Amino acid sequence: MYNEKILLTAKDILEKDFKVDARGYRPQEVDKFLDLIISDYTEFNALLKKQEKEIRALTEDNIRLKQEYNKLRSRLEAASDEGSGKAINNVDLLRRISQLEKVVFGKDE
Repeated sequence: MYNEKILLTAKDILEKDFKVDARGYRPQEVDKFLDLIISDYTEFNALLKKQEKEIRALTEDNIRLKQEYNKLRSRLEAASDEGSGKAINNVDLLRRISQLEKVVFGKDE
């Protein structure tokens, strides 16, 4: 079961047989059994509320982390675009300098 405090299963409730007195079921036995059922329902409700709270917290964390991931990914893409642009510019500059040196100094390689 979900918790050790939960004592009954649906099968236990369905198959429960009460002893019959001359006037019907024993009220104390029925009351005791109903008290167990009430205890289980209370415990189930507490578990459900706890799990709903955890689900809400995890959903909020998931949304926050997705937003952070998207921001970091866009920063990374922007940085890689800038880095590749600088590399191309540096290569172009080196080629231009090399060509200018050939023209100015008349160097043939």
